[in-house]
Amino acid sequence: MQQPDLQILATLRETDRDRYLACLLSPPEKRHSLAALYAFYAEIARVRDVIHEPLPGEIRLQWWRDILANEQSDGAGHPLAGALLRCIREHRLPVAVLQNMIDARIFDLYDDPMQDRSALEGYAGETASALIQLSSLILDPEKAPNSAEAAGHAGVAQTIAGLLLLLPIHSRRGQVYLPAELLSATGLDRETWLAGRDADAIGRAIRAFCGLGRDHLAEARKGAKSISARNFSAFIPVALAEPVFDRAEAAGAQILRHPMQPPQWQRQWRMWRASRRRQF
Repeated sequence: MQQPDLQILATLRETDRDRYLACLLSPPEKRHSLAALYAFYAEIARVRDVIHEPLPGEIRLQWWRDILANEQSDGAGHPLAGALLRCIREHRLPVAVLQNMIDARIFDLYDDPMQDRSALEGYAGETASALIQLSSLILDPEKAPNSAEAAGHAGVAQTIAGLLLLLPIHSRRGQVYLPAELLSATGLDRETWLAGRDADAIGRAIRAFCGLGRDHLAEARKGAKSISARNFSAFIPVALAEPVFDRAEAAGAQILRHPMQPPQWQRQWRMWRASRRRQF
């Protein structure tokens, strides 16, 4: 890897440690492209973390849209933007998918409710699922379409696990990613969820949310045979989802107040094992 690529890989290590490891577990000749794609994903995913007002956040996302609109540019002197554009050209990635990924992140900037399961699945489909499929296009473009359905389900499972890990942060902000219909079915609404006083109802909602994640994970596993050996690197981070569901169900309402991210060494071991067994 060239020095700029190594710098992007180092940035990825700070912004998304799990996908950084997935990158290292991928074929060496693909790492520079995956690092650029994953670092871009991490960049737009953390806009709410670094910019606390919606309008500046939208401006930041619009900057990325403008960069993608001019594929022949060098990235306006921005190292990551330049690397992403080279990745797009080298692997003929569909720009529209990346633009939809940016648009989906507008939801993160506001505190609007996630209305229903379809809205959640659509959000996950345009973010985590799309990332898996784009990664597959880099790793094994010829066989990537075969695993598109598995990528769709895997991305939803991965998104739900990620949202469970971020519940304490989202609750402090007033964000609720659990679908409103799920909250209603367990006797809650946005206000009672954020108040956190009905531990039994919150526990039911968390178990239902985990159940949705497990359903998608099971469907992704059913489709695992469609994933080519070269494309499996794109699916490695999905191996971290099931332990999160286990911990969340055990924690119940406590998950709103106490982070439950498994230790780094456990996550690394699970991803390494997944890469060796080709099972997530």
